[in-house]
Amino acid sequence: MDDRAKAYWKRNLTLVTVLLIIWFVASYGFGILLVDQLNTIRIGGFQLGFWFAQQGSQYVFIILIFIYVYKMNKLDKEYQFDEE
Repeated sequence: MDDRAKAYWKRNLTLVTVLLIIWFVASYGFGILLVDQLNTIRIGGFQLGFWFAQQGSQYVFIILIFIYVYKMNKLDKEYQFDEE
């Protein structure tokens, strides 16, 4: 593998790692570990900890998918691995 491909793969793994950490914090951290502290905050009549446990982590995951697609398209163009 040449240096360009190694650098591309390293940046890809870094991006995936950061996004997985964000997803972990949103789903496990906010939905399980910090649920009692977040339940003191209400949004739309629901406790925030309950919201993260039931829906918030799913919304965060969907947003992270779109962020990954956007960032990878930029990364592909930067390293000239795009399909154009």
